[in-house]
Amino acid sequence: MKPRNDVCMNALKRLGAALLIAGAAAGCATTGENPRDPLEPINRAIFGFNEGVDKAVLKPVAEGYRAVLPGIVRAGVTNFFANLEDVWIGINNLLQGKVEQGLGDVMRVAINSTFGLLGLIDVATDAGLEKHNEDFGQTLGRWGFGSGPYLVLPFFGPSSLRDGIGSMFDVQADLVVNIDHVRTRNTTFAVRTADRRANLLDASQVLEEAALDKYTFTRESYLQRRRSQIYDGSPPREEESGAARPQDGLRPARAQGHDSPWAPEARGEALPHALIQSALSPVLSASGAPVSVGSTASALTTSHPEGNR
Repeated sequence: MKPRNDVCMNALKRLGAALLIAGAAAGCATTGENPRDPLEPINRAIFGFNEGVDKAVLKPVAEGYRAVLPGIVRAGVTNFFANLEDVWIGINNLLQGKVEQGLGDVMRVAINSTFGLLGLIDVATDAGLEKHNEDFGQTLGRWGFGSGPYLVLPFFGPSSLRDGIGSMFDVQADLVVNIDHVRTRNTTFAVRTADRRANLLDASQVLEEAALDKYTFTRESYLQRRRSQIYDGSPPREEESGAARPQDGLRPARAQGHDSPWAPEARGEALPHALIQSALSPVLSASGAPVSVGSTASALTTSHPEGNR
C-alpha cells in the first residue's frame, strides 16, 4: 500500500510531464487556423479518446447511479462534496485578493458543516451566502499569467497550459485525495465521480443534440468561460480576427422549441468544462492515483457554482 503523499506525487509528476510535453509540442507547432489551438490534430485525437472512455465507462455508471439512488440522497451527496470544495475555493478567493468572497466561503463551510449535517444540506445558500467556483488556474489568471495554448489532456479533458499547471495545485489541495486510507479514498472518489457525471446526464444530451462539431464547441466554450471566470463575469473585450465562437460548433437552430440552441436555457452555461473535465476525470486506479476534477452543479437546495459569480 503506497502512502498518500507518494501516490499524489506520482500523479503530479505524470500530469507535469504531460504538460511539459504538450507545451514543448505547442511551441514547435506551426500556427494553424486557430492560433489558440496549435495542437488541434493531437487534441482532437485525445478528445475522441476521452469521449470513448465516457461512453464506455462513466456514462453507464452514472446512469446506474441515478437509477438506483433517489433524488434526495443524490442531492445530499452533491452537497457534501460541494462543501468540501468550498475550502479550496475560499483559499483561492483569498489568494486573488477577494477577501469578502473568501470569508463568505469560510462561513459557508462552517455553517454547512454544522447546521447542514456535515454538508449534506446546503443551509448556507438559504442564509444568503453565495456559492462560488474558483480554482488555482483562475488564481494564476488573476495574477496575470496568460492561458497559453489550448490543450486536451487524457482523462482530464479541456485545459490550457496555465490551467494544467493550476490543476497540479488543485490535485494537491483536494481533500478527497488527502484521505490516507486507500480504500476509503478510492471509494469516496468513485462516488464523487459518479455523482458529478449523473448530475450532467441531461446537460450532455443537450450538447449531443446541439453540437455539429463537439470538439470546436467544447474548445471555444471552455476558453470563453475560463476568461469570463477570471474576470468574474466581466471580461474586457477581445479583438481577435477570425476567432471561432461556440456557435460555430452548433447545429442550425430548430424551428420549434428554443429560437436557437445557443439560447441560455438551451445550452447550459457550465456544460463544456463541467462535463468534460469533471465527467471524464479518471476513476482511481488500484494504486489510488488522485486526479483533479472540476466542480459541478449542486442539486436541489444547492446553488449552481457557475451561475454565482
